[in-house]
Amino acid sequence: MNGGERRRPPTIHDVAREAGVSRGTVSRFLNGGHNVSPAAADAVRAAVRRTGYVVNRHARSLITGRSDSVAFLLTEPQEKLFEDPNFNVLLRGCTQALAAHDIPLLLMIAGTPAERRRVMRYVTAGHVDGVLLVSSHTGDPVAEQLIKAGVPVVASGKPIDRRGRTAVRIAHVAADDRDGAREMVRHLVSLGRRRVAIVAGPMDTPGGVERLAGWREVLTDAGLPAGDELVAHGDYSRGSGERAAAELLARTPELDAVFVASDLMARGALAALERAGRRVPDDVAVGGFDDSPAAVAGLPELTTVRQPWDRISSEMVRVLLGLIGGAEPSAVILPTELVRRESA
Repeated sequence: MNGGERRRPPTIHDVAREAGVSRGTVSRFLNGGHNVSPAAADAVRAAVRRTGYVVNRHARSLITGRSDSVAFLLTEPQEKLFEDPNFNVLLRGCTQALAAHDIPLLLMIAGTPAERRRVMRYVTAGHVDGVLLVSSHTGDPVAEQLIKAGVPVVASGKPIDRRGRTAVRIAHVAADDRDGAREMVRHLVSLGRRRVAIVAGPMDTPGGVERLAGWREVLTDAGLPAGDELVAHGDYSRGSGERAAAELLARTPELDAVFVASDLMARGALAALERAGRRVPDDVAVGGFDDSPAAVAGLPELTTVRQPWDRISSEMVRVLLGLIGGAEPSAVILPTELVRRESA
């Protein structure tokens, strides 16, 4: 071959010849390994490495009817992707979990009705095999539309219907929001705090509903105040946490602890407390939720509830690949963990 010629890429025939197996065996291995012996699989795997063979995804999709790709669909405004560190952690974890299966991940954002329409047209046209759905609100039609279109979908967090109930038809993976909230509030009460307020999340999200319920349950059981005067709401942004904490201080100045339903909102709450001259944790103990990078992004470092993001990511991918393979929808609820730091 002279210097001007380009070396042709290796083919499935080259892999079969190198491995000493039939082309059909190589094809079955590349399409899931069904009816391929361990010895043959090892031989094909080694031959792929030696030849440098790369799967032609377009050609394979024509045969299998699959795109061999998955969408990570965020139903929030685009700026939330950059502001809320949880989304980036989840995106990275899902990307890594899919990489182990040689499946690329497409990031899609649908924070407006127009964006949702465009995304739905793309997804339901068969350009992806399934959807990892993140941050779906009550009444958000995306999950139901995907299911009606026959697209496999797994939600992050419990999907809630318009009546505030878990939408059991939708496969989902979630941390135990309510139990995590209970553990945090029990910790604040154990410190001797008796006026424990909450900055809750939006009530059209599973975290908003479940974490508020956990807060109320512990305080009620302990015989402590748990009325609406101790409740303010944010939208999981830092600014909303600051505004909600200022509202609580104006309404109940004698509060001595605040459970904030996300670390990012807790950072805003800390700013409001500092502006009001309240020392943390001496005057007011503060607990967050997520154990996101925001928990340790400033001083004091946050006592918080750790969500197992790596497991959430890997379980979402596992459940979705199962759905793509024909499994029934399932729900996975993972335990949380209290992480004690400086703020409480």
